[in-house]
Amino acid sequence: MCTFLILGVGTQELLLILLVALLLFGGKKIPELMKGLGKGVKSFRDGMNGLDEADKEDKKQS
Repeated sequence: MCTFLILGVGTQELLLILLVALLLFGGKKIPELMKGLGKGVKSFRDGMNGLDEADKEDKKQS
């Protein structure tokens, strides 16, 4: 939630975005979309952690 505030998106804008998403995709599709988004974020984080670990190993070998 803090990230949205940094980007200049307030609470009202966030609620409007969620309302539009609900209208576009419907109540049954939203959980599936969020599950897919969560998996994507987890995969991205795992990839970033792997890069960080590889970078640390390179620094140790140098």
